[in-house]
Amino acid sequence: MANRVIIGLAALGALALAFVPDVDSSGVVGLVMVVLGLAYGAMAVDAEDAGGYMITALAVGAAAGADVLGGIPGIGAQLDAVVDGLSTVLTAGVVSVLAVWTVNRVKG
Repeated sequence: MANRVIIGLAALGALALAFVPDVDSSGVVGLVMVVLGLAYGAMAVDAEDAGGYMITALAVGAAAGADVLGGIPGIGAQLDAVVDGLSTVLTAGVVSVLAVWTVNRVKG
């Protein structure tokens, strides 16, 4: 249940950042997105078998960096901003998975 809440809040935050750009004048929404990504990575991803999650995060990050949806007339820039926000969440989750994996390796 908590995973669904995190995903819903992350999607809502990405949509808010994309369609209401003035909502994050202080950077709080961006910080919340990072914290949601860290929580999701720690709770929902198996650190010992995280290959699919890592590939997804890499692909979404590449799509965000390439501005692939920016070419769609009218709404492309906003859709690209949604992908940017989701990329932030996924990348923060990668950091969390790496931390959990490292702790597992140290503990043995």
